[in-house]
Amino acid sequence: MSDIEVIERPFRFGVVVGGMQVATQWPAIARRVESAGFATLLVPDTLDGPAPLIAAAAAAAATSTLRVSSFVVVAGLRPPELLAWEAGTVQALTQGRFELGLGMGRPAADRDAERLGLASVTGGRRLEQLRSVLAAVPALPAPRRPPVLIAAGGPRMLRLAGEEADIVTLGLPPTSTPEELAAAAGAVRWAARDRLASGGGPELAGNLMLAGQDEPPPWLRQQLGVDPEQLRTAGAATVLPGTPAQMADTLLRRREQTGISYITGGLHLLETLAPVVQKLAGR
Repeated sequence: MSDIEVIERPFRFGVVVGGMQVATQWPAIARRVESAGFATLLVPDTLDGPAPLIAAAAAAAATSTLRVSSFVVVAGLRPPELLAWEAGTVQALTQGRFELGLGMGRPAADRDAERLGLASVTGGRRLEQLRSVLAAVPALPAPRRPPVLIAAGGPRMLRLAGEEADIVTLGLPPTSTPEELAAAAGAVRWAARDRLASGGGPELAGNLMLAGQDEPPPWLRQQLGVDPEQLRTAGAATVLPGTPAQMADTLLRRREQTGISYITGGLHLLETLAPVVQKLAGR
């Protein structure tokens, strides 16, 4: 597989906010994310947190420029046409500030399906359902048609995302190395080569777990299934160490090597990343 030229897009940054405990503070959190210079607030799709499309609409209503996104809606938990209809509604209500994030599902997705009274499905069936959503969204009238983000890690999803998505977030394991991240980005570029040749192609995104020198929050170990400090020691791509200037330099080099320009991280990273956002956003 020949590599495809890296396209460097301007940087933007997003904050992933989940957990039902934040619901009562939702408008204040959305305004805090916006005032810190972040472009997007992203909401996970898990029954232990707020419903992503509803929460996204509420965050947009509390702000004036903040974009909002599902991160990511699990294919198969909602009928494709219903999901497209609701996504189109949120896009209209937010006056074009919504991004529909889609994915095959995290490890707990089957448990959520069971809690909702839905039958668990195979990976192949989930991929079919995801393709059905991708077919339904373009049928929406243009003002109600949101950009589509796809979370992709395996070969099939990287290929589909490169062919279809407006934004691709590289959903690799937290322990993935910078080399593995670069290889996944290369796979997306290859799948998107025809679109890139005509001036199109997806924006590439990467998610962070740790940044700066801050101590990781206690809950992060349980979420990751691995000691966060092991990620730091191993030089995982989900860790962005150093001062704000050093973190900015790392992201600039990574964009040059991989094309990743959209950087997301949890709410616990907001204060640490804010100076980096001030340095790089829009560059």
